[in-house]
Amino acid sequence: MDSILLFDDPAIRGSLLPFTFTRPVGDIRVGILKIAEKWELITKSTVSYLTQDYLQSKFPRKSGNALAINGAWLPDSQSLSIIKALAPNQVLYSGKTLIAAYIGETEKNLSGVKGKEVIQMEATPSLLLKTWNIFQCNGTEIRKDFELVTKGRKSAPINDPHTKLYSPQNIFVEEGAVIRAAVLNADGGPIYIGKNSEIQEGSIIRGPFALCESSTVNMGAKIKGDTTIGHHSKVGGEVSNSVILGYSNKGHDGFLGNSVIGEWCNMGADTNTSNLKNNYSPVKLWDYTIGNYSNTGLQFCGLMMGDHAKCGINTMFNTGTVVGVGTNVFGPGFPRKFIPSFAWGGEEGFSTFLFPKFLETAKAVVARRGLELDAEEQKILRAIFELSRNYRIWETTP
Repeated sequence: MDSILLFDDPAIRGSLLPFTFTRPVGDIRVGILKIAEKWELITKSTVSYLTQDYLQSKFPRKSGNALAINGAWLPDSQSLSIIKALAPNQVLYSGKTLIAAYIGETEKNLSGVKGKEVIQMEATPSLLLKTWNIFQCNGTEIRKDFELVTKGRKSAPINDPHTKLYSPQNIFVEEGAVIRAAVLNADGGPIYIGKNSEIQEGSIIRGPFALCESSTVNMGAKIKGDTTIGHHSKVGGEVSNSVILGYSNKGHDGFLGNSVIGEWCNMGADTNTSNLKNNYSPVKLWDYTIGNYSNTGLQFCGLMMGDHAKCGINTMFNTGTVVGVGTNVFGPGFPRKFIPSFAWGGEEGFSTFLFPKFLETAKAVVARRGLELDAEEQKILRAIFELSRNYRIWETTP
C-alpha cells in the first residue's frame, strides 16, 4: 500500500480549534493513541500529514504518491478493507464529507479529486467533528486501541502485594511501569499502563483508562472511566471522562471532568472545572467557525484548554469554557467562557500576554522536561499569536 497522508478537512479543522492551532487533526490523541498512530498500526504503512502551511515543516509530508485520508477519521477493524478496495480513479465520501482519495506526489491539495468516480461509504465512519467529541469518543477509542496495542503481547506483572486488581485480564502494563498500593478496577473497561509510568500510593482508577508513557498518577488520585493521561504528564485529584494530550500537569486536588487539556499546560492547585449547569440544560461552547457559541447538546461538558495555557491556584472554570493557546488565567471568580489565545488575566479583565514574555515562560516550561523550544516551534507559536489577534478584542477596542 502507498503511504498514508492524513489531510486536514478545513471545516472540521476549524471546529477542533484551539487544539488544531498547534497540530494537524491527525495528531490529536483519542484513546491510547493519536489518530496517526492508529492508522500506522492498522495499515502497517508510513503516515504523514497534509496540513496548514505554518504547521507543515513540523509535520512534513513524505515524498511519493499517497492515499490521502481525512485526518478526523477514527479507524476501526473495517477501515483497512474499505481503503484497500478504493481504486486510484475513485474517491471515497461519506455524504458530503471527503474521506479518502489517492493523490500524486506533486499535488499540494485535493483539488485533483474532481472528476473521479465517487464512492459512498455504506457505513457511517466515526469522525472527530467537534472538540467535545475527543472526550465523548475516548472510552470507545481506549477499548479499540487496547486491542491494537496489546494483541499477541503479554503484560508485565504487577507484583506489589498492596495493589488490588479487579478483572486483571483487562489490565496491561508496559515495561518500566511502577504501581504501588493502588486500586485498579477494569470491570467496566480496560486499563492500559504505559512504559515508565507511575501510579502512586492510594490511587483509585476505574477503566476504561489509559496512562501513557512516562506519566504519573499522584498519591490519592481518583480517576473515573473514559480518561486518558497523555505522555509525560502528571495528574492528581479527581478526573472523569477527560483527555490530557501530553506534557501537561494537573498534579493537585481539584476536579476535571468532561474536558480536553492540550500539551504543555499547567493547572494550579485546587483548580476546578464545572461540567454541569445548575439548571441541567445543554451546554453551549465557543465555536471558532461561527465566532459564537454552539449548542453541544451535551448535559456534561467542561473545559477545552489549548497548548501552553496555564491557570493559577483556586481557578474556577465555568461549564463549557474554551481557553486558547498560550493563555494565563488567574484571580478570583469565574473568568469568561471564551478566553482567546495569549490572554493574561481573569474575571477582572484581560490584557495580552506579550509574545516575548510568553516565549520566555514557554522555553522554561519545555526545558523542565529536558527539551528545547526550537526555532521551528517558536515560528509556529508566533504564527498563532498573529492568527488569534482578532479574538483579543481589547487590542482593537478604544
